[in-house]
Amino acid sequence: MTRAPRPQKRTVHQWKIATTLLIAASLLALSACSSDEEAPDNSAKQPSSASSPARPSESPSIDPQAAAQKDVLTAYSAFWREQVKAYGQADIEGTDLKKYATKKALGQAMADVLVMQQAGTATKGTPTHQAEVTSLTLTGSIPKASVRDCLDISHWNTIKKKSGQVKPFPSAQPLRYITTAKAERWGKQWLITEVTPDGEQTC
Repeated sequence: MTRAPRPQKRTVHQWKIATTLLIAASLLALSACSSDEEAPDNSAKQPSSASSPARPSESPSIDPQAAAQKDVLTAYSAFWREQVKAYGQADIEGTDLKKYATKKALGQAMADVLVMQQAGTATKGTPTHQAEVTSLTLTGSIPKASVRDCLDISHWNTIKKKSGQVKPFPSAQPLRYITTAKAERWGKQWLITEVTPDGEQTC
């Protein structure tokens, strides 16, 4: 009776080769899967053109004439504020009158204060104004301007300093009249150089 042939046994060397090939195939398969799953989406990283920042709008240009007119009226108002303060105490000390007035305007204010000191009078209250710049010249070495003002003195009275008694206005004195002024810019500051009241031109 013939026996069936026995299966040949693999040697230890053959088993090692087979195991090595199997592990290598598994690593290749895992590497391929990992590359497919972890591939970054480059399209998501591209910035959108719509998200680019907008350019800032240009600031509007400043009109030199309008800016200068505003500065002239500011100086005119400051001059009157300090003059009213000086007349109220019959003294220019403690005021900024010299900061906003010069030449004839400052000289006239100082002369008025001297007359008040000698007469023992002062003023009480505040006048009101409706001032506008009527001419402006920014060329030349000294820029110049003219101001026209409707001055209302109805609430600006002369009083006796000791008693506080209000002196009545002269009968022919208009309470609202035109006053003109001249101004010059010295450096960056506008100064009132002359003030001329016109008692005959009411407003």
